[in-house]
Amino acid sequence: MTKEKESAPHLVGQFEQWKLARSANGSGWFDAVRESAISRFAEIGIPTPKMEDYRFTNLAPLARGSFQHIAIAGDNKNKLDPDPYLYGDSTAVEIVVRNGCLESVSAAGDLPEGVVVVPLSEALHSYRELVEPHLAQYAPIESEGLAALNTAFLEEGLFVHVPRNVILQKPVHILYLTDPGDRETVSYPRNLWILEEGADLTILESYAGDREATYWTNTLTEIVLGENAALRHYKLQLESEKAYHIGRLHAKQERASRLSTYSISFGSRIARNDVNLALEGEGIHSIMDGLYLGDNDQLIDHHTFVDHVSPNCESRENYKGILSGKSKGVFNGKILVRRDAQKTDAVQTNRNLLLSDHATINTKPQLEIYADDVKCTHGATIGQLDRESLFYLQARGIDKDTARSILINAFAGEIVERLEFEPMRSRVESLLYDRLPGGSALKEWR
Repeated sequence: MTKEKESAPHLVGQFEQWKLARSANGSGWFDAVRESAISRFAEIGIPTPKMEDYRFTNLAPLARGSFQHIAIAGDNKNKLDPDPYLYGDSTAVEIVVRNGCLESVSAAGDLPEGVVVVPLSEALHSYRELVEPHLAQYAPIESEGLAALNTAFLEEGLFVHVPRNVILQKPVHILYLTDPGDRETVSYPRNLWILEEGADLTILESYAGDREATYWTNTLTEIVLGENAALRHYKLQLESEKAYHIGRLHAKQERASRLSTYSISFGSRIARNDVNLALEGEGIHSIMDGLYLGDNDQLIDHHTFVDHVSPNCESRENYKGILSGKSKGVFNGKILVRRDAQKTDAVQTNRNLLLSDHATINTKPQLEIYADDVKCTHGATIGQLDRESLFYLQARGIDKDTARSILINAFAGEIVERLEFEPMRSRVESLLYDRLPGGSALKEWR
């Protein structure tokens, strides 16, 4: 029988050890929240397939592994070079977080006056008046064990605050780099990003690590968008295929704000991405796009939730999956339209391409509507490459592998082309070519 929960006493036991290691850096006002969170995690543990939201995603390896908090495990002397993952100072403000700790910030001088970009550990002390009203207010600690675990070990990550009507011309790029050596480690990046009224910002997140290492990244981001604020958020997940990646994003949007969030998942043995938006004001526009590629025995799971609280709002959601080998995909998207959210316009789509007889996808788009004047649609498709299109390309002298790659690239292109930050779009295209049979020929062909 499947367990109701997976207990992880070794993770709970690390909490006291971690507290002693960081006692000199304590932030007293938040310590009670940490204690409450670790107690809650001890009660509910790691989710199991017995729970509907984890029905197709078995996280037992996280509970049964020997993952040690990376801050306790000590430093690994063989450090990965971050340069291959960076975009360059002339393009973005570059921030490197290695093994959970801030390592470097470049081009910080390009930040407008009044903008705050600091480690969350520093913000707990220096910007308490900005942090306290929002930190740990949106993630469901009571019901989600992994959110509770992240909150218990909350310290490192990035705090971003953009004042009223400030527009950042350069994007902020955060590289989370993990190189644990031969140890099994876990890190808990935690972000809080606040954009005041009329603020405008682009944030890029990259997650990468030692390709031969087994580790776990448990990350959580909370976002607050003020009236008329705009945020473009891009997440590129390139973890080791022996790694585990659990990511949660919770955004609270106020009137006429605009949020575009893009999730690109290529790595990890198991990847779970939850994106949750609360539209709490009229005239809000939200975009949620995703692209995931699975191969071998990878499992990539996306759960999304759009809560239409207020009237006259629009949301658009489009996730695409490309699965080969014995990989598995999961998509569970829910749109909730509350009674007062009249004139809601919401569209949700999930399309999947299976390149192997052994690849599988479990998809479940959902609408829950309590208002009577709305325009909402949802749908999902699962298919293989079109044989007629493949034959057409081959009949014109294109070899089979390149023809397959052209069709797969065209399928993914709808999402890739929406990445407005050109350097990232080029990187994703290159990564996509590298994963495709005949991809090198396709690069030259294009």
